[in-house]
Amino acid sequence: MSGEGVEVPTPGVENLSVAEGNDDFVDPWNVQSSSTAGRFGSQKIDDELINRIEKVTGKPVHHLLRRGIFFSQRDMHQILNLYEQKKPFFLYTGRGPSSDSMHLGHLIPFIFTKWLQETFDVPLVIQLTDDEKFLWKDLAIEEANRLAYLNARDIIALGFDVNKTFIFSDMEYIGSCKEFYMNMCRVQKLVTFNQVKGIFGFGDSDCIGKISFPAIQAAPSFSSSFPLIFNGRKDVPCLIPCAIDQDPYFRMTRDVAPRMNMPKPALLHSTFFPALQGVQSKMSASDPNSSIFLTDTDKQIKNKVNKYAFSGGGATVEEHKEKGGNCDVDVSYQYLTFFLEDDERLAQIKKDYTSGELLTGYLKKELIEILQKIVTQHRENRLKVTDDIVKQFMTPRKLNFQY
Repeated sequence: MSGEGVEVPTPGVENLSVAEGNDDFVDPWNVQSSSTAGRFGSQKIDDELINRIEKVTGKPVHHLLRRGIFFSQRDMHQILNLYEQKKPFFLYTGRGPSSDSMHLGHLIPFIFTKWLQETFDVPLVIQLTDDEKFLWKDLAIEEANRLAYLNARDIIALGFDVNKTFIFSDMEYIGSCKEFYMNMCRVQKLVTFNQVKGIFGFGDSDCIGKISFPAIQAAPSFSSSFPLIFNGRKDVPCLIPCAIDQDPYFRMTRDVAPRMNMPKPALLHSTFFPALQGVQSKMSASDPNSSIFLTDTDKQIKNKVNKYAFSGGGATVEEHKEKGGNCDVDVSYQYLTFFLEDDERLAQIKKDYTSGELLTGYLKKELIEILQKIVTQHRENRLKVTDDIVKQFMTPRKLNFQY
């Protein structure tokens, strides 16, 4: 999860093709990978960058950054330059609502985005791509929009500042904001059909809605798409925290931005959150046993971890004590790297499990207790999110920040 194998691009040149390699293929809908991440033309987040973030902010970095879960970046040094110069930037991330409840993997970009918002004290826009899910999934358009509102509750329950956060449904916002639609059209005009096929792997039988959708995800990268927030300014740069599989959208966006006289969005990429069945797979909202959902009960969490979480331990207790466990493939340990904030405790668990002193059952027990606590707290927070609060977050408006 350290991001090895990430290629550094030629300066000023965006790699627009889908990641290529014998064993790696990643786009926003498919993940086939022999490593945590393939070749994306971005730069590894190194100790120099982490140290600079801590120096500039005066705060320790988030454990997701410190542990290499957010492992790759584009132009983060430029964002830090802006912060040092007291110049504005904003955050943009999103969610494709495909189920009633989000799972733990969906939380990772939002947990980190919340830390970024609080640390840098900047506005945030969150795109709910209900239109995308209608185009890709077997969903009625009304159902996709309904799911957007349910997912908005999960996001709000994480504790975002309503005075600095705007959450929007594509289906609702695009029709009400001509500036957003104009930016979509600008992107659409600058990207050819051949380019979009090369980036996203579209085929001749894909509906035309899919082919035009990437421009919709590109548009929030530009401050002029939110005239109420930025008073019509088109020069406020954007920082996008997202999972690495979303990068194709923003390679495309960064390619067209200069031709639109807009700043290129900067990015921070996270690794894939593994399915319970193994670290090489990705959690799926359509497979209830691949994921821990935010609606799962304590009993369901316990059963899922005990039954489905892939173990890196020995086949028998004797073998485990003799040879030790493999933390690199053990899903319970991998989950702890995401959700156990205590570095010393995590290091001790790794040492004990690797040596064989800590058995798989005890490792799973530790994870179960942490996940039950997180999901219970989230469930309680979600119950406090009323329809009025959702409406407040999703109403286009001026946000409270200085620039």
